[in-house]
Amino acid sequence: MKILVPVKRTQDPYVKVRLKPDGSGIDTSNIKYAINTFDEIAVEEALRKKEEFGGEVVVVSVGTQEWTEQIRVALAMGADRGILVDTGGKYVDHLIVAKVLAKIIQEENPDLVIMGKQAIDDDANQVGQILAGILDWPQATFAYKVEVNPQEKKAKVIREVDGGLETVEVDLPAIITTDLRLNQPRYASLPGIMRARQKPLKIIKIEELGIDLTPSVTIEKLETPPPRKAGVKVKDVDELIEKLKEAKVLPF
Repeated sequence: MKILVPVKRTQDPYVKVRLKPDGSGIDTSNIKYAINTFDEIAVEEALRKKEEFGGEVVVVSVGTQEWTEQIRVALAMGADRGILVDTGGKYVDHLIVAKVLAKIIQEENPDLVIMGKQAIDDDANQVGQILAGILDWPQATFAYKVEVNPQEKKAKVIREVDGGLETVEVDLPAIITTDLRLNQPRYASLPGIMRARQKPLKIIKIEELGIDLTPSVTIEKLETPPPRKAGVKVKDVDELIEKLKEAKVLPF
């Protein structure tokens, strides 16, 4: 089976992000980049399904030439091919990204698309759902466990919801978005890194896809959250209750 995995280049989650003084964006100087955490989990899940059923894993990114670095990491993990849709530095919102992915999916005709539920830089959690809507495909979000039956062309997904777990079944092809506890991604081995250099990586100019590149959403300003106030220590339970009353946490 063929599985397509979109991946995004994001700041390393262990690096402290700084904003530009004018709030127009993130200060990218001396920033280390990595595959978006949830997308890396999606790559791992696709590789496990490939090992179980055979087939091909194709990794797709929508960004600038620098994003090939993260595609190569996915190839080193075990993916077979990479595709970069080069934006040339143009700003693309979530709808444009979804439209681009839809075009690639229509060309590649995969049996399944596995992607991160959200990117850790903007936490939008939108592309997967928009993509499913454009393609009119079934979707299962926040996957905690994924079971695939290629013969019956079905996937069973256990997903985390408030208060427990929910099991859904979707027909393939489908969109599945991954949650944190789905798996633990493997490290790229040295032989895998060497082999990744020889694997095909196709670059497509975004203008070639014939998509309207006018953003429907633009970012006007970024702001850092205000610093948290220091906590206070209470001497006993009675004082704690009084503090909670003052904060209107307790109803009495």
